[in-house]
Amino acid sequence: MKSEVKIGIVGVVAIVALFLGINFLKGVNLFNSSKKYYISFSNTKGLAKSSSVYADGFKVGIVSDINYDYRHPGEVVVEISTDNGLRIPKGSSAQLDEAILGGCTLNMLLATNLTESYQPGDTIKGNDVSGLMAKAGDMMPQLQQIVEKVDTLVATLNTLLSNPNLPLIIQNAELVTENLNKSSEQLNTLLRNDIPKLTGTFTKAGENVNTLTDKMNQLDLQATLDNVNQTINSVHTMMEKMQSPKGTLGKLMNDPSVYDNLNHTVQSADSLVTDLKEHPKRYVHFSVFGKKEGK
Repeated sequence: MKSEVKIGIVGVVAIVALFLGINFLKGVNLFNSSKKYYISFSNTKGLAKSSSVYADGFKVGIVSDINYDYRHPGEVVVEISTDNGLRIPKGSSAQLDEAILGGCTLNMLLATNLTESYQPGDTIKGNDVSGLMAKAGDMMPQLQQIVEKVDTLVATLNTLLSNPNLPLIIQNAELVTENLNKSSEQLNTLLRNDIPKLTGTFTKAGENVNTLTDKMNQLDLQATLDNVNQTINSVHTMMEKMQSPKGTLGKLMNDPSVYDNLNHTVQSADSLVTDLKEHPKRYVHFSVFGKKEGK
């Protein structure tokens, strides 16, 4: 065999090996059959050819081509090549998840339709870019507010640290802490010594109350009540006798003539005493030399 033929064969083999190697690096398996589907997106930011296609976290194919749809401005058609055994049910969709370090991954969101499925060459609905970066973009206003609050907090701390009274404030805080520690020790002493004594006093008082209650329960309250009722009845009887006109006190209290006679007697006695004081000689006669005749 001529050397030229050998060189040509080696060149062809090298080209075939290079082609296979490039496709292998791209993830294209030329020895397995695949199905092609088309997905329409409004924006394919970060998505590139040969990017992996996932379904439920498992790689099921690659992105074989990306073309702008000139017939429908604002849409980009992505061609994907999937494993021959993959079945895409009707109602499924595709989603682009933006990675943190750039780029996108294409995820197939498979539906649970068991009767109908997309055929190779059909166009599948695609969702806009989402993922961590999109969520981070939505969080930027909130992060901005947090940053502003942090700046305000730092400025307040700087103002506080630059206050010349800060050492005095710290010293006062230490003094307050020391006083709190002393108060805590006193409270512990109170709880350890005085509270048990006070509890014992309360316990003894409770025992005394119980003893008093027992003694009161032992008293013959019914007999005492009977004596009280008997005494009250005696008083009622005495009052009735005093008020009766037949008795002496009743006559004195109810008969006005008795009162008038008694009053007249008192007045007479008073007049007699008065006259006795004024004319004692009418009632007393005595003489040192005896009584005279005719007198």
